[in-house]
Amino acid sequence: MQGKNDKDQSKHWYRVPFMWLVAILPLTAVVAGFVTLALAIHSDDGLVEDDYYKRGMEINRQLDRDKAAAAHGLTSTLDFDDAQHELRVRLNAPQAMAWPDNITLKLMHATRAGLDKTVLLPRQADGSYRMPLPDFAPGHWNVQVAAQDWRLTGSLFVPRGERQLVMRPTLP
Repeated sequence: MQGKNDKDQSKHWYRVPFMWLVAILPLTAVVAGFVTLALAIHSDDGLVEDDYYKRGMEINRQLDRDKAAAAHGLTSTLDFDDAQHELRVRLNAPQAMAWPDNITLKLMHATRAGLDKTVLLPRQADGSYRMPLPDFAPGHWNVQVAAQDWRLTGSLFVPRGERQLVMRPTLP
């Protein structure tokens, strides 16, 4: 009887299956912690602005531009003309006003910033602003038409087949 107990006691710890069951959970937690640490060090989440005060001031300036568009009663219509293969922007206001010689059109993909486009559009003889029809990747697009002192924003969903987008001032 004595020999059997000595044999059981001389068994190494790594040969006991229950020991592996007890050790596997803490070991998994340690490995997962190191993987999480490596991901945190090597990835940039980009959530914190370096100069948050300046960014806040820029947001206030953008809101002032939205208010100016609302005060003028501005609206904009974007027409997607497949026949002429062009995008046409028309500005409308209830009262006569001087239209800018150039406007800025921003096409911003909601999830893929690499697809964003910013184009300066000159005013045409008929009063519209035109550019070649861009290739739109599928998804949600934010559209902004702006001059120096006002801006209009809207949303576009591709490939829903929308051929016209009417934009009005948006105020918080």
